[in-house]
Amino acid sequence: MEIQLDQTRWYDRIWAAFIFFTRLPFWRLHQPPKECYKTVVEHWPLTGWLTGGAMAATLYFGSMTMPYPVVVIAAIIVRLLITGALHEDGLADFFDGFGGGGTDRQRILDIMKDSHIGTYGVLGLIFYELLLGATLLSMSPEIAALAILAADPYSKMVASQLIIMMPYARTEETAKNKTVYRKIEWKAGVGLAIQGLLPMAAFLYYTGLPWEMVIFLPCIVMYFLYLLIWHRLQGYTGDCCGAVCLLVELAVYLVICALVTYH
Repeated sequence: MEIQLDQTRWYDRIWAAFIFFTRLPFWRLHQPPKECYKTVVEHWPLTGWLTGGAMAATLYFGSMTMPYPVVVIAAIIVRLLITGALHEDGLADFFDGFGGGGTDRQRILDIMKDSHIGTYGVLGLIFYELLLGATLLSMSPEIAALAILAADPYSKMVASQLIIMMPYARTEETAKNKTVYRKIEWKAGVGLAIQGLLPMAAFLYYTGLPWEMVIFLPCIVMYFLYLLIWHRLQGYTGDCCGAVCLLVELAVYLVICALVTYH
């Protein structure tokens, strides 16, 4: 018997998000109804509490016993292992599609769905990881760890706005995961805001950094990415969401890096 989405339990939806966005064996403990996977983006920032927490803990506690550059690389690897490089795969496909597809909408979608990585994807991932490592290295272990705890959920919250702002670019049958996320309503939007802004608010309170720059400058990055995606595709894909998430997160680190350096 098929279960309607409004009949699913809230904790099943959260559990589905952790199954979908991580490679940890949550599914061995409980498998929620398949309808719950249509709501995973509504709890995406909450999974950032886990991935960001693991990355931050590795960086902060590892810096007590090992050279800092080694620890930064290890922290990045830890998150990659937890997520299965899900968002990095989206970022590579995004660069390949928008770099090699020109203005042809269908060609961009076809390239992004191709499992092979191209030149744009390789270069995009290299420069992204270099910038990520460099920004974290420029901060103290304490500030870097706190920044990760704040930026990971916040960037996921910001990237989830794509689902509110535009339709899905493909059909459910042609989607990579055969699932189309449901439109985010106001109650889910409030939940997203709490999940994404609570760690960021704590970080800003502790560090005293100007909140308007840390909050709004990455949103400007997201807005220009939104304009690019809308102009080329008139809709979002999962790869677009993953790419926007990582690029917004990187923007947060760049802003914090600049503020810490010149504050």
